[in-house]
Amino acid sequence: MPAARDPRPLTGEPLALDLLNTRWMSEGALQDLLADVEGLAVWLDSAGLGGDHTPDDRMLRHVRQARKALRTAVDGSLEEGAPLVDAVLEHGRVRVALTPQGPVEHPELTDPAWAPAWLAARDYLKLLSTAPDRIRSCAHESCVLHFFDTSRNGTRRWCSMAVCGNRAKASRHYARTKDV
Repeated sequence: MPAARDPRPLTGEPLALDLLNTRWMSEGALQDLLADVEGLAVWLDSAGLGGDHTPDDRMLRHVRQARKALRTAVDGSLEEGAPLVDAVLEHGRVRVALTPQGPVEHPELTDPAWAPAWLAARDYLKLLSTAPDRIRSCAHESCVLHFFDTSRNGTRRWCSMAVCGNRAKASRHYARTKDV
C-alpha cells in the first residue's frame, strides 16, 4: 500500500536537508511529519527510500535522532552538532569497491533500522565537503525550512520565492505604503 501524500511545503532537497524539513510551520503551528510511523513512511517514500526500508518504531527513533543531530549542526554549530552526527554515523560505514561500471560505495550498517538516519547523516557530510556555504535556512523569521542553494550566484534567501519570499515582499510593501 503506497504511503499518503507528502504534506510538506518544501520537498526534493538533498536527503539531509529533506530530513530537517520534516518539521515546518503551517498557520503559526509547528507541524511534524515524524510524529508517527505513518509519517515516517511518507518521508521514506518521498525521499526515494520507501521500497528499501520498512518503517517501524525503532527506525522512527533513529531518524528523529538524526534529525536532531542535523538540526544542531546546521542551526547551532558544528562544534555542538559534530558529536551528535557522529553518534548516528557510528552505526555504519562505507565500503568502497571497483566494479566494471566504475567505483561504487556501499553502506554497511550495524542494524538495517539505522539505514535512513545514517544515509541522511552521510549526505550531510557530502554537502559539507561540496559546498558548506550553500546549506541555508530560510530567511523568513517564522520559517524553519532549509535548502541547498543551487542558484548561480549563491544568493538565494527563501525556501520558496512563491511563499516566504512573497510574504517578505508583501510585508515590505505594506510597511512602505501604510505611512503614505
